Amino acid sequence: MFKRIIFLSLFVTFCTVAQNNTSYWQQHADYTMKVDMDVDQHQYQGSQELVYSNNSPDTLYQVFYHLYFNAFQPGSEMDVRSINMPDPDPRVLDKIGRLTPKEIGYLKVSSLKQDGKTIAYKVAGTVLEVTLDKPIAPGKKTTFSMNFNGQVPIQIRRSGRDSKEGVALSMTQWYPKMAEYDFEGWHAHPYIAREFHGVWGNFDVTINIDKNYILGGTGYLQNPQEIGYGYEKPGTKVKRTGKSLSWHFKAPNVHDFAWVADPEFVHDSVKVPNGPVLHFLYKNNSEILTNWKDLQPKAVELMNYFSEKIGKYPYDQYSIIQGGDGGMEYAMCTLITGERDFGSLVGVTAHEMAHSWFQHILATNESKHEWMDEGFTSYISTLAMNEVMKQNNPNSLRKTYQSYYQLAFSGVEQPQSTQADRYSHNAAYGASAYSKGAVFLSQLGYVIGEDNLAKTIKRYFKDWKFKHPTPNDFKRVAEKVSGIQLDWYLTDWTQTTNIIDYGVKEVVGTSIGSKITIERIGLMPMPIDVYIEYQDGTIESFYMPLRIMRGEKENPIPSMKRTVLEDWPWTNPTYSFELSKPKSEIKTVSIDITGTMADLNHSNNNYVKDTE
Repeated sequence: MFKRIIFLSLFVTFCTVAQNNTSYWQQHADYTMKVDMDVDQHQYQGSQELVYSNNSPDTLYQVFYHLYFNAFQPGSEMDVRSINMPDPDPRVLDKIGRLTPKEIGYLKVSSLKQDGKTIAYKVAGTVLEVTLDKPIAPGKKTTFSMNFNGQVPIQIRRSGRDSKEGVALSMTQWYPKMAEYDFEGWHAHPYIAREFHGVWGNFDVTINIDKNYILGGTGYLQNPQEIGYGYEKPGTKVKRTGKSLSWHFKAPNVHDFAWVADPEFVHDSVKVPNGPVLHFLYKNNSEILTNWKDLQPKAVELMNYFSEKIGKYPYDQYSIIQGGDGGMEYAMCTLITGERDFGSLVGVTAHEMAHSWFQHILATNESKHEWMDEGFTSYISTLAMNEVMKQNNPNSLRKTYQSYYQLAFSGVEQPQSTQADRYSHNAAYGASAYSKGAVFLSQLGYVIGEDNLAKTIKRYFKDWKFKHPTPNDFKRVAEKVSGIQLDWYLTDWTQTTNIIDYGVKEVVGTSIGSKITIERIGLMPMPIDVYIEYQDGTIESFYMPLRIMRGEKENPIPSMKRTVLEDWPWTNPTYSFELSKPKSEIKTVSIDITGTMADLNHSNNNYVKDTE
């Protein structure tokens, strides 16, 4: 009897743990920071109070902070990785190794306490390893108090001072930032080249800086009447005193905080109807003023497009700021280089603004699933540009597919499940994350139908906003919307380098008409749409669902007659079906005339009678 009670107790405990491991939870971190910025020395002193909530089922005995600015020092992991890459980022190359002590970046922690008691820590490159005085039990909170100081590096990658376009301070990833802990454990990855992952929370940030500097970035300015520079309400008297200004921002429910400062910024703002206020900060440079003015109505159109196609932008402001080294997304803002032609300026704005959804609202782990934020962003921003810029391109994603094809033929492709920093080539990372990631979404429309894809994107936003979705979470949404099983699609496309290659093997006459045989040549299975054009000009389609889909998509061309055939088991290399019409009446047989299936060899996709 005693043994039975122990067994039942263990069984109940196991079931509880299993249930907890499959129930979604996420950590929470509230930051209060005050920073004194010395614009002449490019250094700053800061204090940080961080209230950390352990919403996990685990007791935590240690925590980790990111110290991103430490990457900009000779001999750092970012430096070593860059000089050993076969195709290093041209913005980085060997530049970090040549920085002088006054040009490097750093973040130094001078004191750290947990609930008022000093605790031990160790710096390991861009990560602060902290041993807790008191473990944080599930459901409990603790408060970390920190003093730190930093030096802003010369602009090399994303963050920095004195950019090529003359922007004084691009302050991104500038503060000690708590690493994320989730169902997989700690994500205390070093800053080597790629992007970021952060804990959801609220930020209260005060920045003391020379009064001549104009700021923009994350959050809502709390004291516009003291600041001015176009942030105050019309008719409000600005009360500005002293040599410095204190800019006080609050940012609710974000996982990052960035800001930019320059004494020559022009500040414009535009209200999106039924949407946020858009802020534009850019250098007072006559050569770019027209483009930046013309950008503003286009940005309103882009904001409306993304809110319609994905879900309503949930914050009250978004800032588009000249800064950084290209284009990079942050919470409620983006930094973009501003000396561009107009089309490029709108294009980079479209891409970075779309990241407000695919990363800063749907916060994937960019180190592990970089294709989810970059690929989904590339997909939706390409479609947005086609509409907003009136490009009228019926196949606006064609170049994206071509980029993926080049990757697949390159010989250096790695699975998309590769950790972002461990791609052997920068070019392979870029094509995999951006192009192949976008094709994943576009091609999903081929698999489940374009209407279901549109519904999937909206439901994904509804179900997972302000969370950390994984690839499986997105797949499950698509399955629920479409009724089609998609594990095979996610597995083959993202965890292997299997290719898609189908061909029309033969068209032969039979005693009752004709027989068409389609063959699978590549390893990745797909459902197949075959379109047959007859000599009289009529066209009909034949649909071969993939058996492991356990479902079918709707007719993609409702005006066209479609015959749904028996499921194709992926194990079978060929599939044949018969027509009552003789071979002589068949003009062409084509696989996927929409071009949305990423078939690597289009030369075998068609049978044309005249070529016999």
